[in-house]
Amino acid sequence: MNRNSRMVEMSVGFFVLLAIASLFFMALNVSNFKSQSMNSPYVVHAQFDQIGGLKVRSPVTMSGVTVGRVTDISLDSTTFRATVSMEIDGQYNAIPLDSSASILTSGLLGEQYIGLMPGGDMDVLQSGDYIELTQSALVLEDLIGQFLLSQGEK
Repeated sequence: MNRNSRMVEMSVGFFVLLAIASLFFMALNVSNFKSQSMNSPYVVHAQFDQIGGLKVRSPVTMSGVTVGRVTDISLDSTTFRATVSMEIDGQYNAIPLDSSASILTSGLLGEQYIGLMPGGDMDVLQSGDYIELTQSALVLEDLIGQFLLSQGEK
């Protein structure tokens, strides 16, 4: 009887460890925490008037393909605009210098990310460059407030 109970205890322990490992794996996938090895990444910056719910580690995409991640968000003390630093994978080293950056939302209430739209310049973004053409995030509360205000004036 002692041997059977020990075998049951070992089986239960194994399944508990398996469940914990599965939860850990799911948590990493849900939190978008992947150990992506980038090919010699470079950092570019952009300034926005409003970043909404953009967070560090948010994706940076171009044509729907993830090309990098947001690495830092800070406030410029002279212009009072949000400065967003993005780490771009080195394999995407031919992004035109006059490209634009927009803060977009996946779905109606999904996470926010930065979408890059390529320009036509022959010069390409280098590490430390600023993307000059930016479009800030649309804040849902502001849109609802504007709508209600416009309805009240009628």
